[in-house]
Amino acid sequence: MHSFKELGLVNTRNMYAKAINGKYGIPGYNFNNMEQLQAIITACIETKSPVVLQVSSGARKYANQILLRHMAAGAMDIIKDAGVDIPVALHLDHGDTYELCVSCVESGFSSVMIDGSAHPFEDNIALTKKVVEYARKHDVTVEGELGVLAGIEDEVNHEVTHYTKPEEVEEFVAKTGVDSLAISIGTSHGAYKFKLAPGEKVPPLRFDILEEVEKRIPGFSIVLHGASSVMPEYVDLINKYGGNLENAVGVPEDQLRKAAESAVCKINIDSDGRLAMTAKVREVLWEKPGEFDPRKYLGPAREELIEMYKHKNENVLGSAGKA
Repeated sequence: MHSFKELGLVNTRNMYAKAINGKYGIPGYNFNNMEQLQAIITACIETKSPVVLQVSSGARKYANQILLRHMAAGAMDIIKDAGVDIPVALHLDHGDTYELCVSCVESGFSSVMIDGSAHPFEDNIALTKKVVEYARKHDVTVEGELGVLAGIEDEVNHEVTHYTKPEEVEEFVAKTGVDSLAISIGTSHGAYKFKLAPGEKVPPLRFDILEEVEKRIPGFSIVLHGASSVMPEYVDLINKYGGNLENAVGVPEDQLRKAAESAVCKINIDSDGRLAMTAKVREVLWEKPGEFDPRKYLGPAREELIEMYKHKNENVLGSAGKA
């Protein structure tokens, strides 16, 4: 058993409370490898932003759970060496079983998500409550989910969005004891969030649902998943250098900023990081086809990621300077 406190991590309880009061969103950034983690940590040090480091079950399989724990410990050492005090949580993103959540708690995660949204309402409550009861023993915070986000990302795959039903949130929160709740108001996973006709604009998020949820559980921590903007500059670069991302669109950043000023205290951004990294790797390999040193294309990708994350913290989430 490894406690997150040994690694210098924190759970999300105080972090989220401050975000709600300060009307900003905590970045939930996913990582799978060293370069992504370096970029996240560097950007948050430079902008003095709190951060939730997110690991999906797919990332855990890819990177190895033992290595991930040591990567998180190394990230905390980098922050300490920089002489700044940034609250950092290590979070399981879209855990789908009790056993996976337990394994993550035991390996040093400070926060876990149990996604029972694909189950019937009562089954979702039972599964979420079971995870909460275990996590409480170790001071680990738990995120639940009501509503289903469409799209594909890692091992999450749903064809149709089912918006959160506000009339269910009070019962769900009361019966499960979760610390935060992911809701569905129109965001989705992956790079193809909306199917638009030529000239059609991205539909606005369902702020009416968000407002009703806020009324029913005032002051409670709300999370948005699938909130990448699918930044056009990266889509254009990928396509310019041999890629094929047609009609890839995401959530406009002004809508995310509006959400961050409400009870939404964490906003998950994964696809934008993938797109930024892929864009720069493609650019380098296209312009230098003889290059075979991974440092020469992963290095520029890491630098681009740093700038992208800084932009999100400063201009979208409002988390810069909130550490």
